[in-house]
Amino acid sequence: MATASFRADHVGSFLRPAELLQARLSRSPLEQLQQLEDAHILRVIEKQKDLGYEAVTDGELRRSNFMSDFTDAVEGFDLGDAVPRHWDDDAKEASGQPVPSTPVSSITGIVNARLRQRQPLTGRELPFLRQHAPGHIKMTLPSATQFPAISFKYGVTDAVYKDPYTLLEEITAIMTADMASLAGSGVSYIQIDAPRYSYFLDPKWCHWMESELRVNTDDMLTASLHADNACFAAAKQSGVTRAIHLCRGNNRSHWYAEGGYDAIAERLFQELDVDRFLLEYDDARSGGFEPLRFVPRNKIVVLGLVSSKHSALEKKEDLLRRIDEAAKVVSLEQLALSPQCGFASTMEGNALTEADQWAKLQLVAETAREVWG
Repeated sequence: MATASFRADHVGSFLRPAELLQARLSRSPLEQLQQLEDAHILRVIEKQKDLGYEAVTDGELRRSNFMSDFTDAVEGFDLGDAVPRHWDDDAKEASGQPVPSTPVSSITGIVNARLRQRQPLTGRELPFLRQHAPGHIKMTLPSATQFPAISFKYGVTDAVYKDPYTLLEEITAIMTADMASLAGSGVSYIQIDAPRYSYFLDPKWCHWMESELRVNTDDMLTASLHADNACFAAAKQSGVTRAIHLCRGNNRSHWYAEGGYDAIAERLFQELDVDRFLLEYDDARSGGFEPLRFVPRNKIVVLGLVSSKHSALEKKEDLLRRIDEAAKVVSLEQLALSPQCGFASTMEGNALTEADQWAKLQLVAETAREVWG
């Protein structure tokens, strides 16, 4: 296991300032866009440093969504096509108005040709971060398991890859090469974002996998664990922290799945060869802490107790109470704290302000210092 503690953590993405979002939506010239990205990345790096975070990200400010580093770097996606998915409709703006969910077609696309990598997945991000980060660099990547569920479409993709498992194998091969490169380039914290495991927690999505994706859920869970482990194995080097983040949807404060980790906890926690699990625990949809009993003693659980979906600031005493509750299941020394997800899984961001975002991250840092010193 890597030695850095990272007791105060965050998932990676930050809200885009209005001028940066507008520049991207209006397709500003690349040079102008990059200048804006650089300026705001420097600002968020400094903010993370001031708050006391050991590892910093660039807020994913160069991305249109949390996995666009992959779709920007790899040919073979039709970004105008999508597999329909249902998102909840109870997310609200601060004004009380419903939050419009970003169309799925703007988040990813359907694989319609043989995949071909044009550039490193984090090629636009890492050089600037390496130049300006004050210490540990945290890089986030989408899990290979993300794409079979949302980028495989029968009648299109199966003309190139015969089934979702074949597509998963191809994407895993691309991911492992980049993971190995990152681990060997001085990046000390690599995180895979893997929301698709939530499908195995929710009966409606298990049914969807069986009926629409046409896979056996047990077989797909096994294939998913193997795929992520291949990526983690490629990044296994001394001094490199390898983490996985799981959530139940975060598109503009919406969600799509619910259910505790119970259904897959034993396999998930014991089979994945990672140092850290960043787990969503901000509301009742995530279930209780009991499944954490399966977490081996050499792995860290990052409790996502602070919501990145809503503006209301949590109370420190509530966080302390819940950390104590979790510590009855897994040792306090195996715990850390973070928001439950990023603040902007898509560039449009969640239903809160940047001031709300920094207040929540300050609360995480202060609480972590109080608990772990």
